[in-house]
Amino acid sequence: MTGWNASDIPDQNGRSAVVTGANSGLGYVTARELARRGARVVLACRSEERGHEAGDRLVAEVPGADVVFRRLDLADLASVREFAAGYPYERLDLLVNNAGVMALPQGRTADGFETQFGVNHLGHFALTGLLLPALLRTPGARIVTLSSMVHALANIDIDDLNAEHGYRRWIAYARSKTANLLFTHELARRLAATGAEAVAAAAHPGYASTNLQTAGARMEGRRGAERFAELGNRVFAQSAEAGALPTLYAATAPGVLPDSFTGPSFAMWRGAPAASWRAPWTRDDRASGRLWTASEELTGVRYDALKS
Repeated sequence: MTGWNASDIPDQNGRSAVVTGANSGLGYVTARELARRGARVVLACRSEERGHEAGDRLVAEVPGADVVFRRLDLADLASVREFAAGYPYERLDLLVNNAGVMALPQGRTADGFETQFGVNHLGHFALTGLLLPALLRTPGARIVTLSSMVHALANIDIDDLNAEHGYRRWIAYARSKTANLLFTHELARRLAATGAEAVAAAAHPGYASTNLQTAGARMEGRRGAERFAELGNRVFAQSAEAGALPTLYAATAPGVLPDSFTGPSFAMWRGAPAASWRAPWTRDDRASGRLWTASEELTGVRYDALKS
Protein backbone atom coordinates (compact mmCIF):
# COMPACT_ATOMS: atom_id res chain seq x y z
CA MET A 1 0.00 0.00 0.00
CA THR A 2 3.03 2.29 0.37
CA GLY A 3 2.89 5.29 -1.92
CA TRP A 4 -0.56 4.51 -3.35
CA ASN A 5 -2.01 7.55 -5.11
CA ALA A 6 -4.76 8.56 -7.50
CA SER A 7 -2.88 7.24 -10.52
CA ASP A 8 -3.25 3.75 -9.03
CA ILE A 9 -7.05 3.82 -9.17
CA PRO A 10 -8.16 0.89 -11.36
CA ASP A 11 -10.20 1.47 -14.49
CA GLN A 12 -13.76 2.42 -13.51
CA ASN A 13 -15.42 2.24 -16.93
CA GLY A 14 -18.88 0.71 -16.71
CA ARG A 15 -19.17 1.43 -13.00
CA SER A 16 -21.66 3.77 -11.32
CA ALA A 17 -20.97 5.72 -8.14
CA VAL A 18 -22.79 8.02 -5.73
CA VAL A 19 -20.68 10.47 -3.71
CA THR A 20 -22.42 12.51 -1.03
CA GLY A 21 -21.13 16.01 -0.36
CA ALA A 22 -19.45 16.04 -3.77
CA ASN A 23 -19.58 19.79 -4.33
CA SER A 24 -16.38 20.58 -2.40
CA GLY A 25 -13.41 19.24 -0.45
CA LEU A 26 -12.90 15.52 -0.13
CA GLY A 27 -16.16 14.66 -1.86
CA TYR A 28 -15.35 16.73 -4.92
CA VAL A 29 -11.88 15.22 -5.25
CA THR A 30 -13.30 11.71 -4.79
CA ALA A 31 -15.96 12.27 -7.46
CA ARG A 32 -13.49 13.86 -9.87
CA GLU A 33 -10.93 11.07 -9.61
CA LEU A 34 -13.57 8.36 -10.01
CA ALA A 35 -14.87 10.16 -13.10
CA ARG A 36 -11.33 10.58 -14.42
CA ARG A 37 -10.97 6.80 -14.37
CA GLY A 38 -14.25 6.33 -16.25
CA ALA A 39 -16.93 5.96 -13.57
CA ARG A 40 -20.41 7.38 -14.04
CA VAL A 41 -20.78 9.57 -10.94
CA VAL A 42 -23.84 11.04 -9.22
CA LEU A 43 -22.95 14.20 -7.30
CA ALA A 44 -25.25 14.10 -4.27
CA CYS A 45 -25.30 17.60 -2.75
CA ARG A 46 -27.65 19.70 -0.65
CA SER A 47 -27.26 22.94 -2.60
CA GLU A 48 -28.48 22.91 -6.19
CA GLU A 49 -26.37 25.93 -7.05
CA ARG A 50 -23.15 24.48 -5.62
CA GLY A 51 -23.93 21.03 -6.99
CA HIS A 52 -24.33 22.31 -10.54
CA GLU A 53 -21.23 24.49 -10.18
CA ALA A 54 -19.25 21.46 -9.02
CA GLY A 55 -20.47 19.45 -11.99
CA ASP A 56 -19.42 22.19 -14.41
CA ARG A 57 -16.03 22.55 -12.73
CA LEU A 58 -15.47 18.79 -12.77
CA VAL A 59 -16.26 18.50 -16.49
CA ALA A 60 -13.90 21.41 -17.17
CA GLU A 61 -11.14 19.54 -15.32
CA VAL A 62 -12.01 16.14 -16.79
CA PRO A 63 -13.43 16.68 -20.28
CA GLY A 64 -15.94 13.99 -21.18
CA ALA A 65 -16.61 13.08 -17.54
CA ASP A 66 -19.98 11.35 -17.02
CA VAL A 67 -21.41 13.17 -14.01
CA VAL A 68 -24.89 14.19 -12.99
CA PHE A 69 -26.12 16.26 -10.05
CA ARG A 70 -28.95 15.09 -7.80
CA ARG A 71 -30.11 17.03 -4.75
CA LEU A 72 -29.67 15.32 -1.39
CA ASP A 73 -30.17 16.89 2.04
CA LEU A 74 -29.05 14.39 4.66
CA ALA A 75 -30.69 16.51 7.37
CA ASP A 76 -34.11 15.72 5.89
CA LEU A 77 -35.26 12.11 5.53
CA ALA A 78 -37.86 13.15 2.95
CA SER A 79 -35.00 14.41 0.77
CA VAL A 80 -33.08 11.16 1.31
CA ARG A 81 -36.10 9.14 0.20
CA GLU A 82 -36.63 11.37 -2.83
CA PHE A 83 -32.99 11.00 -3.85
CA ALA A 84 -33.07 7.21 -3.56
CA ALA A 85 -36.36 6.97 -5.45
CA GLY A 86 -34.86 9.03 -8.27
CA TYR A 87 -31.53 7.19 -8.49
CA PRO A 88 -31.12 7.07 -12.27
CA TYR A 89 -29.26 3.81 -12.90
CA GLU A 90 -29.94 0.10 -12.58
CA ARG A 91 -26.60 -0.74 -10.97
CA LEU A 92 -24.71 0.93 -8.13
CA ASP A 93 -21.10 -0.17 -7.81
CA LEU A 94 -20.00 2.35 -5.23
CA LEU A 95 -21.69 4.41 -2.54
CA VAL A 96 -19.37 6.90 -0.83
CA ASN A 97 -20.95 8.26 2.35
CA ASN A 98 -18.71 11.31 2.48
CA ALA A 99 -20.84 14.31 3.46
CA GLY A 100 -20.76 15.52 7.01
CA VAL A 101 -20.82 18.38 9.49
CA MET A 102 -18.37 18.99 12.32
CA ALA A 103 -18.57 20.64 15.75
CA LEU A 104 -21.61 22.75 14.97
CA PRO A 105 -23.66 24.67 17.52
CA GLN A 106 -26.48 22.54 18.88
CA GLY A 107 -29.27 22.13 16.37
CA ARG A 108 -31.89 19.76 15.02
CA THR A 109 -32.53 18.23 11.62
CA ALA A 110 -35.87 18.47 9.85
CA ASP A 111 -36.85 15.24 11.61
CA GLY A 112 -35.78 16.42 15.07
CA PHE A 113 -32.45 14.60 15.38
CA GLU A 114 -29.33 16.22 16.85
CA THR A 115 -27.71 17.68 13.75
CA GLN A 116 -24.33 15.91 13.78
CA PHE A 117 -25.80 12.50 14.59
CA GLY A 118 -28.66 13.09 12.15
CA VAL A 119 -26.51 14.15 9.19
CA ASN A 120 -23.34 12.14 9.73
CA HIS A 121 -24.96 8.86 10.74
CA LEU A 122 -28.73 8.65 10.37
CA GLY A 123 -28.87 10.32 6.96
CA HIS A 124 -26.28 7.93 5.56
CA PHE A 125 -27.86 4.95 7.32
CA ALA A 126 -31.17 5.75 5.60
CA LEU A 127 -29.53 6.44 2.24
CA THR A 128 -27.59 3.18 2.26
CA GLY A 129 -30.67 1.19 3.20
CA LEU A 130 -32.79 2.78 0.49
CA LEU A 131 -30.09 2.18 -2.15
CA LEU A 132 -29.39 -1.36 -0.90
CA PRO A 133 -31.38 -3.12 -3.68
CA ALA A 134 -29.20 -1.49 -6.36
CA LEU A 135 -26.05 -2.31 -4.40
CA LEU A 136 -27.01 -5.95 -3.88
CA ARG A 137 -27.78 -6.55 -7.55
CA THR A 138 -24.36 -5.16 -8.54
CA PRO A 139 -21.52 -7.71 -8.23
CA GLY A 140 -18.64 -6.43 -6.13
CA ALA A 141 -20.40 -3.29 -4.90
CA ARG A 142 -18.78 -1.28 -2.12
CA ILE A 143 -20.12 1.03 0.56
CA VAL A 144 -17.44 3.36 1.93
CA THR A 145 -18.36 5.51 4.93
CA LEU A 146 -16.14 8.34 6.14
CA SER A 147 -15.29 8.51 9.81
CA SER A 148 -12.60 10.55 11.54
CA MET A 149 -9.66 10.06 13.86
CA VAL A 150 -11.68 12.24 16.25
CA HIS A 151 -13.97 9.24 16.85
CA ALA A 152 -11.47 8.23 19.54
CA LEU A 153 -12.74 11.04 21.79
CA ALA A 154 -16.04 9.35 22.58
CA ASN A 155 -18.15 6.22 22.28
CA ILE A 156 -21.85 6.59 21.48
CA ASP A 157 -24.34 6.99 24.29
CA ILE A 158 -27.05 4.55 23.21
CA ASP A 159 -29.43 6.03 25.78
CA ASP A 160 -28.94 9.60 24.56
CA LEU A 161 -28.26 9.40 20.84
CA ASN A 162 -29.80 12.81 20.21
CA ALA A 163 -27.91 14.64 22.97
CA GLU A 164 -31.05 15.55 24.87
CA HIS A 165 -29.24 15.47 28.22
CA GLY A 166 -26.41 17.85 27.45
CA TYR A 167 -24.49 18.93 24.36
CA ARG A 168 -20.77 19.35 23.78
CA ARG A 169 -20.06 19.94 20.11
CA TRP A 170 -16.80 17.97 19.83
CA ILE A 171 -18.15 15.03 21.84
CA ALA A 172 -21.27 15.00 19.66
CA TYR A 173 -19.06 14.99 16.57
CA ALA A 174 -16.89 12.18 17.94
CA ARG A 175 -19.98 10.12 18.76
CA SER A 176 -21.31 10.58 15.23
CA LYS A 177 -17.98 9.38 13.83
CA THR A 178 -18.00 6.38 16.18
CA ALA A 179 -21.50 5.70 14.87
CA ASN A 180 -20.10 5.66 11.32
CA LEU A 181 -17.65 2.93 12.31
CA LEU A 182 -20.24 0.91 14.23
CA PHE A 183 -22.54 1.15 11.20
CA THR A 184 -19.78 -0.13 8.93
CA HIS A 185 -19.02 -2.95 11.37
CA GLU A 186 -22.64 -4.07 11.59
CA LEU A 187 -23.30 -3.65 7.87
CA ALA A 188 -20.25 -5.79 7.06
CA ARG A 189 -21.40 -8.44 9.51
CA ARG A 190 -24.92 -8.55 8.07
CA LEU A 191 -23.70 -8.63 4.48
CA ALA A 192 -21.45 -11.59 5.31
CA ALA A 193 -24.23 -13.41 7.17
CA THR A 194 -26.50 -13.27 4.14
CA GLY A 195 -23.79 -14.18 1.63
CA ALA A 196 -23.93 -10.81 -0.16
CA GLU A 197 -20.93 -9.87 -2.30
CA ALA A 198 -20.94 -6.20 -1.33
CA VAL A 199 -18.13 -4.88 0.86
CA ALA A 200 -18.68 -2.29 3.59
CA ALA A 201 -15.52 -0.41 4.58
CA ALA A 202 -14.60 2.86 6.26
CA ALA A 203 -11.99 5.55 5.72
CA HIS A 204 -10.81 8.81 7.21
CA PRO A 205 -8.74 11.69 5.77
CA GLY A 206 -6.47 12.45 8.72
CA TYR A 207 -6.21 16.21 9.03
CA ALA A 208 -7.21 17.55 5.64
CA SER A 209 -7.90 21.14 4.71
CA THR A 210 -11.63 21.47 4.00
CA ASN A 211 -14.44 23.84 4.91
CA LEU A 212 -15.52 21.55 7.78
CA GLN A 213 -13.01 23.14 10.14
CA THR A 214 -14.43 26.64 9.72
CA ALA A 215 -18.16 25.95 9.33
CA GLY A 216 -19.12 25.99 13.02
CA ALA A 217 -17.28 29.21 13.81
CA ARG A 218 -18.68 30.86 10.69
CA MET A 219 -22.25 29.90 11.64
CA GLU A 220 -21.82 31.63 15.01
CA GLY A 221 -19.97 34.66 13.67
CA ARG A 222 -16.85 33.82 15.68
CA ARG A 223 -14.37 35.39 13.29
CA GLY A 224 -11.37 34.81 15.54
CA ALA A 225 -12.07 31.08 15.78
CA GLU A 226 -12.65 30.92 12.04
CA ARG A 227 -9.29 32.57 11.34
CA PHE A 228 -7.57 30.22 13.78
CA ALA A 229 -9.08 27.22 11.95
CA GLU A 230 -7.99 28.67 8.61
CA LEU A 231 -4.46 29.05 9.95
CA GLY A 232 -4.47 25.43 11.13
CA ASN A 233 -5.55 24.33 7.69
CA ARG A 234 -2.71 26.24 6.05
CA VAL A 235 0.04 25.19 8.46
CA PHE A 236 -0.80 21.66 9.59
CA ALA A 237 -3.34 20.08 7.27
CA GLN A 238 -2.71 18.08 4.15
CA SER A 239 -4.61 19.04 1.02
CA ALA A 240 -8.06 17.75 0.11
CA GLU A 241 -6.32 15.96 -2.77
CA ALA A 242 -4.24 13.95 -0.30
CA GLY A 243 -7.07 13.64 2.22
CA ALA A 244 -9.29 11.92 -0.35
CA LEU A 245 -6.78 9.15 -1.06
CA PRO A 246 -7.89 6.83 1.81
CA THR A 247 -11.47 7.06 0.53
CA LEU A 248 -10.40 6.35 -3.03
CA TYR A 249 -8.29 3.42 -1.85
CA ALA A 250 -11.16 1.91 0.15
CA ALA A 251 -13.48 2.47 -2.80
CA THR A 252 -11.36 1.05 -5.61
CA ALA A 253 -8.23 -0.85 -4.55
CA PRO A 254 -8.27 -4.63 -4.99
CA GLY A 255 -8.58 -6.75 -1.87
CA VAL A 256 -10.13 -4.19 0.47
CA LEU A 257 -11.55 -6.16 3.40
CA PRO A 258 -14.99 -5.81 4.95
CA ASP A 259 -15.00 -3.57 8.04
CA SER A 260 -11.51 -2.28 7.25
CA PHE A 261 -10.56 1.27 8.20
CA THR A 262 -8.17 3.14 5.90
CA GLY A 263 -6.45 6.42 6.74
CA PRO A 264 -3.17 8.27 6.25
CA SER A 265 -0.06 6.26 7.07
CA PHE A 266 1.78 8.82 9.25
CA ALA A 267 0.26 8.95 12.74
CA MET A 268 -3.26 8.86 11.22
CA TRP A 269 -2.50 12.45 10.18
CA ARG A 270 -1.09 12.55 6.66
CA GLY A 271 0.59 10.38 4.05
CA ALA A 272 -0.37 7.54 1.73
CA PRO A 273 -3.35 5.29 2.56
CA ALA A 274 -2.74 2.57 5.14
CA ALA A 275 -4.67 0.44 7.60
CA SER A 276 -5.69 2.74 10.44
CA TRP A 277 -6.06 2.24 14.19
CA ARG A 278 -9.59 2.45 15.55
CA ALA A 279 -11.00 2.49 19.05
CA PRO A 280 -11.94 -0.99 20.29
CA TRP A 281 -15.52 0.06 20.97
CA THR A 282 -16.07 0.47 17.23
CA ARG A 283 -15.96 -3.32 16.83
CA ASP A 284 -18.38 -4.07 19.66
CA ASP A 285 -21.03 -6.42 18.23
CA ARG A 286 -23.59 -5.61 20.93
CA ALA A 287 -23.19 -1.85 20.52
CA SER A 288 -23.35 -2.02 16.73
CA GLY A 289 -26.46 -4.17 16.90
CA ARG A 290 -28.20 -1.81 19.32
CA LEU A 291 -27.28 1.23 17.21
CA TRP A 292 -28.59 -0.54 14.09
CA THR A 293 -31.94 -1.28 15.74
CA ALA A 294 -32.23 2.28 17.03
CA SER A 295 -31.33 3.67 13.60
CA GLU A 296 -34.01 1.59 11.89
CA GLU A 297 -36.58 2.82 14.40
CA LEU A 298 -35.53 6.48 14.13
CA THR A 299 -35.37 6.60 10.32
CA GLY A 300 -38.08 4.08 9.45
CA VAL A 301 -35.66 2.47 6.98
CA ARG A 302 -35.49 -1.33 7.34
CA TYR A 303 -32.74 -3.45 5.82
CA ASP A 304 -35.09 -6.37 5.16
CA ALA A 305 -32.77 -7.88 2.52
CA LEU A 306 -30.13 -8.43 5.22
CA LYS A 307 -32.31 -10.16 7.77
CA SER A 308 -30.95 -13.66 8.30
